[in-house]
Amino acid sequence: MSQRQRRVVISGLGVISPIGLNKNTFWDNLLQGKSGIGNIESFDCSAFPTRIAAEIKDFSASDYVPRKDARRMDRFVQFACAASQMAVEDAGLKPILNRVGERTVERTGVIIGSGVGGIATFEEQHKNLLDKGAGAISPFFIPMMIPNMASGQVAIMLRVTGPNSCTVTACASATHAIGDAFRTIKHNQADIMLAGGSEAAITPMAIGGFCAMKALSTQNQEPLKACRPFDLNREGFVMGEGAGVLVLEEMEHALERGVTPYAELIGFGCSADAVHMVQPDVEGKGAAAAFRMAINDAGISPSAVDYINAHGTGTRLNDQMETTAIKEVFGNHSYQMAISSTKAATGHMLGAAGAVELIAAVLSLVEQIIPPTLNLEVSDPLCDLDYVPLKSRQKNLRIAASDSLGFGGHNAALVVEKMR
Repeated sequence: MSQRQRRVVISGLGVISPIGLNKNTFWDNLLQGKSGIGNIESFDCSAFPTRIAAEIKDFSASDYVPRKDARRMDRFVQFACAASQMAVEDAGLKPILNRVGERTVERTGVIIGSGVGGIATFEEQHKNLLDKGAGAISPFFIPMMIPNMASGQVAIMLRVTGPNSCTVTACASATHAIGDAFRTIKHNQADIMLAGGSEAAITPMAIGGFCAMKALSTQNQEPLKACRPFDLNREGFVMGEGAGVLVLEEMEHALERGVTPYAELIGFGCSADAVHMVQPDVEGKGAAAAFRMAINDAGISPSAVDYINAHGTGTRLNDQMETTAIKEVFGNHSYQMAISSTKAATGHMLGAAGAVELIAAVLSLVEQIIPPTLNLEVSDPLCDLDYVPLKSRQKNLRIAASDSLGFGGHNAALVVEKMR
């Protein structure tokens, strides 16, 4: 089958998030406007300017992987394994992957991105070095820390031997991972790909580093109001954690299995700002280029897009720049389509954000409802589009997009279409 003929569908979804440890709970809470942001409980942050985050509570890695294996995994790898298990089960793949000698395992791959990787492990082992000396460093330090271990451990867990890699492009990591997996299937190098992102960076060093950059919200007295995407009074993002994994599958392969896909993935685009280490191009040229590439890849016009799940971090620069980029690409249609940011509910999940937000966009297509942008109470004249403030909204949707923009000037966008 030629590359041009190969179409890619989404047949399974797995989510570990601050508002739900599975797809259904995540989605229900998202639509109800619930937020997972609260006071940080995982370490003493009393000396930090920011003392809030969207932490995952009541997660037990041993529910998804053997206890012995879990002890040899950083938290971000545990999240990735859990989300992958759920995505595989959701796609009905477990019986196929469990059959010894089944060719499917050779045609199934994994690409899971992470912006930071095992920073908690790094901090723990660095403390061992300082307190007890070099002999106290664990032999599992390196394999637990490196970002590619999420993809590696998921492949080991599922015994799948197809294409396997990891993207590390800051907050665009998951979106790049999904885009690369999409292309892998299009190029006939695999029939099934598990793709997404995972992050567990609510740690003293990570929070301290972002505080030093003055990137985080300091609204510690009102955690639920701290993340305010596109609002005039926004003043920084709130850290989140978790994982999102999607099962991408060649369409005929999925239909032959009797699967009803969630949606078709039809376009991917990526670009670089090439302007600054951490500040976005204020004119939004890089983000606009990623959108254009994804739309062209999908073979649609900009006016065909009904909804964008935006990067929408709640920082001064990002939200204004992203609005500018959307207007540049979509023109007058920018004012007709719906846009929302779900980060006020989940926090900014960094390298996992793009996957979890694409899952939200996919479920929007399935359910024909758009999750809201929480805390958007005061309009910003420079952010004057329809951001679906405060409450979810029913809307006829056929095509949705999701974009992710990362430090280093990394931009990526995906386009999905409702199954016909």
